[in-house]
Amino acid sequence: MEKEKLWDMGTLSVWGGEKQATHGEPTQIPVVHSVSFGYQDVDEWLKAALGIKKGHIYSRNTNPTVDALEEKVRILEGAEAATSFSTGMGAISGVLFGLLSKGQKVVSLRDTYGGTSKIFMEFFPKSGLEAVLCPTTDFEQIENEIEKGCDLLYLETPTNPTMKIVDIKRLAHKAKAKGAIVACDNTFATPINQNPIALGADLVIHSATKYLGGHADALGGIVCGKKELISKIFHYKEIIGATLHPMSAYLLLRGIKTLELRVKRQNRNAMEIASFLSRHPKVEQVFYPGLEFHEGHDIAKKQMRGYGGMLSFTLKGNSFETVKKFLPRLKLAHKAANLGAVETIAGVPATTSHVECSAEERKALGIPETLIRYSVGIENVKDLIEDLDSALKEV
Repeated sequence: MEKEKLWDMGTLSVWGGEKQATHGEPTQIPVVHSVSFGYQDVDEWLKAALGIKKGHIYSRNTNPTVDALEEKVRILEGAEAATSFSTGMGAISGVLFGLLSKGQKVVSLRDTYGGTSKIFMEFFPKSGLEAVLCPTTDFEQIENEIEKGCDLLYLETPTNPTMKIVDIKRLAHKAKAKGAIVACDNTFATPINQNPIALGADLVIHSATKYLGGHADALGGIVCGKKELISKIFHYKEIIGATLHPMSAYLLLRGIKTLELRVKRQNRNAMEIASFLSRHPKVEQVFYPGLEFHEGHDIAKKQMRGYGGMLSFTLKGNSFETVKKFLPRLKLAHKAANLGAVETIAGVPATTSHVECSAEERKALGIPETLIRYSVGIENVKDLIEDLDSALKEV
């Protein structure tokens, strides 16, 4: 553990949570498909079941392959503990419903991921929970709402899909002064670009499906943070059964080994593409925190090590018909509801980030129907720019 503190993110992505093999042991984490784990000694079995002694009893609760993934992400985020879920939304739900009780209040942002917004707007009222969604970059209003009473502050930065930046340190300080838990969705930034715990967050959430896996072939969610909170979230997960499959855990583990390489390439690609689009005569507006004119640039520069591989933009005229003509003309982009993969992916909120929401709900959340979300891959950036330029010329 002491050596790990000296290693950088690239080394931790490869070696974190994995012991060096000795005596002919496998060099890679094995996929343990077994549903149950046997014990000849009943006392030892009881100790493992009660958590008195380390051990596995049933894969809905814990599994060796899944444990290795949780440990790797825990190390990358500098957290005390971690637990995983079958999907990113499972992780978000686990935090909110695993920690909160009827009558409690969440303060959050208007610009959270569509599934998260849906929980706040549709499922919270059914559960007797309150969510106050504030203008995302109006930090003073968020602080005022926290002051009125707050049990959990839920942040996301950069936001999906408008790439707004939230000052984690400032808001976490205010929330903790009121005794609130601070949770932050770090999916877009990744541990390579940003570590919310170091900025004051208690919990960090990842849709591991995205950048952590990086190959669009495995679903998963991770929550890491304070041990006492993770213990409660884990208990909720093991009872509702939103368990991560060992094969998915293995694929996510394999993906994380190249996380730093991929993210740094995507950072560079996205910066060049955002700069290109910001100068293009057919582009109305570009949303990318790496651009100096982005409203959150100064905060991003302070709390992030890189600006990420996600950007969004609108075309001149803001016509959905223009968007419908533009997207099919992109040759180097999957038109799909995903992000963070090695391949570039493009789409609109109605089919990607906010597919769960109605047009009216997206409008209320300030999400333009004509916004194009562009997840930059690891392709040659010149090819991506030429592809965008060609598609823009045709519309």
